[in-house]
Amino acid sequence: MDGDSEEITIISHGVKLEGKLTCGGSIRIDGTILGDVISQGNVTVGEQGEIMGHVNGQIIIVGGKVSGMINAKEKLTLESKANLKGDVFTRILVVEAGARFDGKSHMRESNETFGSLTPTTGKNEIGP
Repeated sequence: MDGDSEEITIISHGVKLEGKLTCGGSIRIDGTILGDVISQGNVTVGEQGEIMGHVNGQIIIVGGKVSGMINAKEKLTLESKANLKGDVFTRILVVEAGARFDGKSHMRESNETFGSLTPTTGKNEIGP
């Protein structure tokens, strides 16, 4: 393997995980997560993927279902079959035609940070 290539963790369709998932790299979710997903890299939720919890990542792409707050440090894309119920904190928001979004969007400037979402309280800790 090339030293520059990034490893991607995959939660396959049919896999159900309960609890907090922390990942140092990027992750793709095609199964079900009942808990928070915290990634230092990118997060992709496939069309059959579902997360019932908060999601943190650099670039987040949702093609399936998410029920919880999303903190995308760079960009959030809701694909045409996405279903999101929760607030969004991001710098760039892309919503494709057909996507469902029930929540509020909070847009940040390129040099502004929102901190991280607090899974236990369901509140956003805003700050540097």
